[in-house]
Amino acid sequence: MKLFKWTNVRLILMFSLVIFLFSFTSKRNNDRKLTKSIVVFVGDNAPFVTQETVNKLLIENKKDAQSIGKDKLDLNKLEKALNAHKMIEKSDVFVSIDGVLKAVVKQKTPIARVFDGDDSFYIDYKGDRMPLSTNFTARVPLVSGEINKKNSEDLAELFRIIYDDAFLKKNIIGVQIMPNGSLKMLNRNFSYQIDFGGTKRMEAKFNNYKAFFQKAVLDSSLYKYKTIDLRFAQQVVCTK
Repeated sequence: MKLFKWTNVRLILMFSLVIFLFSFTSKRNNDRKLTKSIVVFVGDNAPFVTQETVNKLLIENKKDAQSIGKDKLDLNKLEKALNAHKMIEKSDVFVSIDGVLKAVVKQKTPIARVFDGDDSFYIDYKGDRMPLSTNFTARVPLVSGEINKKNSEDLAELFRIIYDDAFLKKNIIGVQIMPNGSLKMLNRNFSYQIDFGGTKRMEAKFNNYKAFFQKAVLDSSLYKYKTIDLRFAQQVVCTK
């Protein structure tokens, strides 16, 4: 019985010591100041938002990270502040063991630039509106005409197809949305206009166009055409 009691006492003492050491270590860790803050951008290297802007949000407008105690940090709040920025798609904020406040940031990806009267903005990869940046101008198709609730999803899909295809991304420089909903497109290196029609069969139309282009560019006939019509299934109609 005495042995049993002594064993219990030892276990209680050891457990108490572990709790004390853990609490002591945690308090010391929380009382420590941050050493610095680091911003890492992933994905596209286009600097739509600067490291200085992100860093300012991270340290909550203080002069430097070393003035902030770890116990004062609310990482969820910082992530929400970064994710609310109109140029940022997603962020991950954490503190390393050595006291470095680190933010891993993925910027939004613009896939088209819209001119709407005196206003101009990007459409990002998700189909949402994205403001222009004073730091960088994306090389994406210029879009004119009305984008509304009725056509926005189809147009976003069209812009994604162009962005994801190396040939189309390089060659399609402009998209005009006509009042009846049909689309006209401009090519980077040739003066002809592409009559694309509506947003049905988009991939099939682009595949027809690419097949035609690869054949026509060999005999230099592309310089002769004024219009490339993709509205008809299984064929491309050209007008000189």
